[in-house]
Amino acid sequence: MAATATVERTEFGYTGVQPDADWREEVLALAAKRDAVILAHNYQLPEIQDIAHHTGDSLALSRIAAQSQASTIVFCGVHFMAETAKILSPDKTVLIPDARAGCSLADSITGAQLREWKAEHPGAVVVSYVNTTAEVKAETDICCTSSNAVDVVASIPADREVLFCPDQFLGAHVRRKTGRDNLHVWAGECHVHAGINGPELAGKAKANPDADLFIHPECGCATSALYLAGEGALPAEKVKILSTGDMLTAARDTNARQVLVATEVGMLHQLRRAAPEIDFQPVNDRASCRYMKMITPAALLRSLRENADEVHVDADTAARARKSVQRMIEIGQPGGAE
Repeated sequence: MAATATVERTEFGYTGVQPDADWREEVLALAAKRDAVILAHNYQLPEIQDIAHHTGDSLALSRIAAQSQASTIVFCGVHFMAETAKILSPDKTVLIPDARAGCSLADSITGAQLREWKAEHPGAVVVSYVNTTAEVKAETDICCTSSNAVDVVASIPADREVLFCPDQFLGAHVRRKTGRDNLHVWAGECHVHAGINGPELAGKAKANPDADLFIHPECGCATSALYLAGEGALPAEKVKILSTGDMLTAARDTNARQVLVATEVGMLHQLRRAAPEIDFQPVNDRASCRYMKMITPAALLRSLRENADEVHVDADTAARARKSVQRMIEIGQPGGAE
């Protein structure tokens, strides 16, 4: 059994055992033995991000899962992400290190609720954020992520009604960017991002006037930031509404010496690696997703040792959901709608 050194960690809302070199060696050896690729979302614990073969946002990881030649995918993220990998690769074994890792946003709409909503708007095109269950994806015309949501909606003919679910803040961002008045938005939210509020952001920005602001569109503060920029209270050029993947690109390009980050705090690890010369600070240092942080080093090792927890999606549901996810992946690809 791999040895570990006990270290208390609190920066990312996790207190437990920090793995040592033996843990890393065993994880990588087991992954090689199982022909497994380890994928980690940007909100994972630093130890998990550092050992993963690939780290990224939902769109990037979805593409990697679809293209990977590995027979096993170990998805270090929340359950809907592992489901998406299984949808795209039905013949592969997909593991999530802790099957209890859910998502408050994905739980905010069910397949039955979406079917009722569709019945109220016959002929509407359904666009669902990838942060949804397989059942909801199966009722969806095209999925999106925060990085391509605007492109997805822009690809739909202007005269078609659009039902956008489940995130109300991302939906408001898409409506602003596309100018569509026939875009209906479901009133769901991520409890972590919704908790990052406008007054909090305004206070941090006032205290750090030279800092850039990187804001995830799921945040409750995104609308407030754009309003303050429009009123001149914040420099408009410093307010950037970005997916986690786009935050990394912006981090490498910015001339700012300090950046205030409004998203889940796990993102700080990747940002600091990408641009170590910049001072990245969270707008809300309590914005930690307890579900993301359930994928601990011990859970990852157990999953690889025991082949647990395997993710299954009903074949009919997966087949229907696959069409909407594949359309999402095509947006922004060569020959896509971007």
